[in-house]
Formats: sequence, C-alpha cells, structure tokens
Amino acid sequence: MLPKTKRTQRAPRRPSALRVAAVQLRSVDDYDSNLERIHSMLARCASEGVQVAAFPECAVTGYDAKAILRPTLRNLRQTERELAEACRRHRISALVGIPWRSRDQIYNAVIVIDRNGRLITRHLKVHLVGGDRSWGCKPGNTPSPVFPIGRALCSVFICHDSRYPELCRLPVLAGARVLFYISHEASLTKEWKMEPYRAQIQARAAENGVFVVHANAPANHDLSASHGQSRIVDPNGNIIEEASFFDEEVLIADLELPEAKAENALRSLDIPPLDQWWRDGMRHVRVLK
Repeated sequence: MLPKTKRTQRAPRRPSALRVAAVQLRSVDDYDSNLERIHSMLARCASEGVQVAAFPECAVTGYDAKAILRPTLRNLRQTERELAEACRRHRISALVGIPWRSRDQIYNAVIVIDRNGRLITRHLKVHLVGGDRSWGCKPGNTPSPVFPIGRALCSVFICHDSRYPELCRLPVLAGARVLFYISHEASLTKEWKMEPYRAQIQARAAENGVFVVHANAPANHDLSASHGQSRIVDPNGNIIEEASFFDEEVLIADLELPEAKAENALRSLDIPPLDQWWRDGMRHVRVLK
C-alpha cells in the first residue's frame, strides 16, 4: 500500500512558492523494495506538481546496522545514478537518506539531486548517536551546504544535527531560506522525547525565520523504528502539516518563499560579541550553484 497524501489547500502554485513534499516512508529489510518505493513516490509527487521531495534518514536501507552495511560502494553508486535518472525523468528534485562509503569509511549521508538529474551535493551527518556508531559510522566535518531548488536557496541536516542550532543557523546566514530535515528519530517507547522533538524543529524555524521540511520514518505497530510525525513548519514556528505516528504519509505544501525573511538569523551579524564569530563560521559553508 502506498502512503496517503496530506496537503494544504493552496492551488494552483504561485510563482513565488516552492511546492515541497515530506515523505514519511517505512523502509524494510529489502534494498530493492525500498528503491522501488522511493521511485514510485517520486513519480507520485511529481504528478502532484511537487518540485522537491524529502525522504527519511537511511531511506534506501532502513536505519538498521545489518541492512546499512550490506550494500557495497558499487551498489550505492548505482543507486545514486538510478535516483538521478528518476529525478530527471519525472522533473523533480529529491533529498534521500543513504549510507555512503569512502575508502574504508562509512558515513550517514543525504544526497541532493535536482530536476535535471544532477547530483548537487552529498552531505554527511556531523553529530553521531549510538545507532550510528553501531554500524561504524564516521562523522562528517563540514556544515550543511546551501544549494538552489527552483527559486529557493535551501540546506539540509540529518537527525541529531538538529539539536545543534549553530549548524542550522550558519547555512541560513549564508542564504538558505528552506531547511530540509531528514531523520529516523527515537521510538515511541521513549515518550518523553516526543514533545521536545516537535519543539526543537519549531524552534529552528522560528529562531531563524525560515521554513523547515521534516521527513521522518513512521513507527511500526510493535513500537519499534521511529515515531513518525513528519512535519512542515513555517518561519514563525507554526506547523503547516504534521503526519501521524504509524502511517506512511506524504505531506505536500506550497511554501511562500517571501515569508522566509530570516530576520532573526540575520540580526546575529549585527550584534557583538558574536557577530564576528558567525562571519568566521559562514566561511566554512559551501554555497553551491
């Protein structure tokens, strides 16, 4: 069964808007099946006029150590090529969580592909958790990049990195106005984490004055895996759409880009003593074209 779709009633899309999708996808222990469903969701989102679709952390394998370690670098490169071709064919951009290998190291990554099938960037998770370390993951060492999707400048961060506000603010200062957040957060058995998860994403939006598009994995009915609640948040920190705990869903919204003024973030550059600190940090942010 394919995920159901929830969308804000904003049609047709204005030229000033970016139509986004947060795909709450349940990955299984079957690499080919996961890829097939990601391809299907790209086609479905494109038919809805979506310009960019975000998928959860490690969507191609599921967030499971054995499944993550199974694909070789050759498998991963082939997957990247196939996803790029799907984006080109359906004229849609995508952000997809994927493990990545480099020499003898393995990373938790997200690939960003544009509507022409061009790999824009491959970003590596910086702050690791126990789940990452269980499969020998190594941390990335660069802030989230800034890249164009349609008329929008965007950035992306992976799961635990959302708990470090500076990693989100730096790309905003460098121009990003839409932040994509892909995750496989804690299970529903950790009930005390549910409200803080929501609060921190609302905070990242409000404290910077930008949109946040969050794609998380849903919970399984035995309460394993993550906890769902993918969401799209406006620049004031208000939730535009939010998914359920257990269902696979696709959230679609039109983001009115002029609303993302980044005023709170930009004030950081005018107020001592941290103004120079922020400017120094911005030099480490890659701004891609």
